Amino acid sequence: MTNLETAGASAGKSVFLRGELALQQRAGVLEKMAARSQVIRSAMPDQHREFFSQLPFLIVGSVDRQQQPWASIVIGEPGFVSSPDAEHLRIHARALAADPLQQNLAGNAAIGLLGIEPHTRRRNRMNGRIETLDTDGWTMKVEQSFGNCPKYIQARRPGSVDSAGAAAPRVHRASELDGAMQRLIRAADTFFIATAFLPDPVADGSAGEGGYGADVSHRGGKPGFVRIDDAKTLTVPDFVGNFYFNTIGNLVVHPRAGLLFIDFASGDLIYLAVSAELIWDGPEVASFAGAERLLRFHVEQAIRVEASLPLRWSEAEFSPALAPMGSWPA
Repeated sequence: MTNLETAGASAGKSVFLRGELALQQRAGVLEKMAARSQVIRSAMPDQHREFFSQLPFLIVGSVDRQQQPWASIVIGEPGFVSSPDAEHLRIHARALAADPLQQNLAGNAAIGLLGIEPHTRRRNRMNGRIETLDTDGWTMKVEQSFGNCPKYIQARRPGSVDSAGAAAPRVHRASELDGAMQRLIRAADTFFIATAFLPDPVADGSAGEGGYGADVSHRGGKPGFVRIDDAKTLTVPDFVGNFYFNTIGNLVVHPRAGLLFIDFASGDLIYLAVSAELIWDGPEVASFAGAERLLRFHVEQAIRVEASLPLRWSEAEFSPALAPMGSWPA
């Protein structure tokens, strides 16, 4: 166990997980976040339930049998997500073509959900487990429900396109990034990242750590903020956030992630399975204005699905929180 993990493990019972506590301690906000722990609930407030029900898409984090996280998107007419009570969400949707979520949906599977409305920059998170699963979708039991700030979200409004009668999407699989994948990623101003928590039975004593869990989050930046180092490697700045450290806290404990990139004009999707490393300081971090640290991703699997998503978005209005942030040196 690393020094960071040891620090987190010794912090006692908390709604935060071991890796999250370790990062909060490193950042000097452990006591501050303990006082704010009530914002993470085991049931959804009414405003979150209503918010999920108005969305036309939902970002999903799941974990496969090899303990690899994947980030996905599911879609439907507003109302395809409903909440029968404060402890459950019902998702009336199926995974898209070639989406790893197809294989990861199972009874009691850990799932992370991100409800995000880009044009209003609202987002809420819900992590839990699949309680029931059928041909029409699945029902989730809430374990954690919490809101996120609007930072770094590009404002764009989605609209549906008629996909009736369309041919099956073309699927491209690789162990590295081909030219089309690199072009999409190089132009991206947004991606989504799924991570997982896998407990240490000796060290873990925090609430809710009796089994593994999944989480999915949003990352935004100026176009080009995802640097392609080579066909197997990406480097991304990590900006200041809400100090929950959900994503990088998980990566400290389990350094694997799933990335989802969306071409908002064409509907192309890229799913990446990556291993991850954190770069805490040094000249690379210092060279990117606003970066607290860097995330380096090593691509292990890549899937590109052409015109998979029957949604198209308006032009982006970039987040004002990105104004002071830099870009990669030429």
